[in-house]
Amino acid sequence: MNTGLILVIVTCVVALTFDFINGFHDAANSIATVVSTRVLSPKLAVVWAAFFNFVAAFLLGTAVAKTIGKGMVDLSIVTQYVVLAGLMGAIVWDLLTWWWGLPTSSSHALIGGYAGAAIARAAVLHGWRTSLSVIIPGGWTKTIIFIFLAPVMGFVLGFAFMVATYWLFRNKSPRQVDTWFRKLQLLSAASYSLGHGGNDAQKTMGIIAGALYTGHIISEYDIKHDWGHYHWPIILCAHAAIAAGTYFGGWKIVHTMGSKITKLKPVGGFCAETAGAITLFGTALAGIPVSTTHTITGAIVGVGTTQRLSAVRWGVATRIVWAWVLTIPASAAVAASLFLVVHYLNPAA
Repeated sequence: MNTGLILVIVTCVVALTFDFINGFHDAANSIATVVSTRVLSPKLAVVWAAFFNFVAAFLLGTAVAKTIGKGMVDLSIVTQYVVLAGLMGAIVWDLLTWWWGLPTSSSHALIGGYAGAAIARAAVLHGWRTSLSVIIPGGWTKTIIFIFLAPVMGFVLGFAFMVATYWLFRNKSPRQVDTWFRKLQLLSAASYSLGHGGNDAQKTMGIIAGALYTGHIISEYDIKHDWGHYHWPIILCAHAAIAAGTYFGGWKIVHTMGSKITKLKPVGGFCAETAGAITLFGTALAGIPVSTTHTITGAIVGVGTTQRLSAVRWGVATRIVWAWVLTIPASAAVAASLFLVVHYLNPAA
C-alpha cells in the first residue's frame, strides 16, 4: 500500500471522527427540547435522534456536500495535509466548546478550519498578500449570510408557531394542550433530527470527497457532479458516524440548550423543533451549509419571547452569540497553525 493511499485513508478516518464529534457536540440540537420537556428520557431521546440522523441519508440529497466539496476553497491548493489540518482545527474547537458547554456550530468550525489550512498553504507557496485568493466568494457569501439569517428564520418561525398555537388552542385546558403536544413533540424531534443529519453529515461527505480528489481517486468532474461508486459508501459512513456521535451525546450542551436559555413546555418544544426542521429542510435542499445550532437556538429564543422578553436568559444567549462569532476565525487560526507546523516538519506538505 503506497503512502498516498494511506494518507487518504487516515484523512477519511479523521473526517469520520470529526463527524462523530459533530454528532456528540450537536446532540443537544436534536434532543435538548424533547429532554428538557421530559417527553423522552435522555437515553430514549438519543436513540430517537440517532435513528433519524441516519435516515436522513436517504431523504435529503447531497447538495450541501457538493457545496463544501467544490464551492468553498480552490481545489488546486488542497492537499491531504490541508484537509487534515482543517479537520483537526475543527475538532480542537469543537472539543473546547463542548468542554465549556457552549453550543457553537460544528459546521462553521469545519469550514473555518478548511479555509484556514488552505490559506496557510497558499501563503507558504505564494505569500500572505495573495493567500485569500484561494477562497471562492460564491460559496462563502451564502454561508456568511446564513450565519445571521438561519437563527433569524428559526426565531421568526418559532415565534409565529407559538403565537398561532396559543390562538388555536386558546379554549383548551393546559392539561389537554400538554397531553397533545407531548405526542406531537415526538414528530417534531424526529423532523429536526432529519434536518440535522441531512445538513451536518453532508459537510463531512464534502470533505471526504475533497480528500478522495486530492488522493487522485476521483476527478474534479466527479466532485462537482457525482462521486461514482464511492457515492453511497461516503453517504452511509458519514450518516452512521454522526448518528453514533448523537447516541453518545454531550449533556453539558443539552443542559444549556434545553433549560438555560429559556424554560420550555412540550408545546414550546414542538414549535421550536418544527421551526428548526423547516429551516434545515429548505437549506439542505438548496445546498446551503447552515448551522443547526444557530437555527435551533434562534427558534428557542423565538418561543421564549412569546411569554415575555425576560423569559429569555439574555446573558446566556449573549455568550452563545460570541461563541458563534469566534468559531470560524478561531478554527481557521488553529488549522492554519497546525498546517504551518506540519509544513515545518515536512516541507513537501
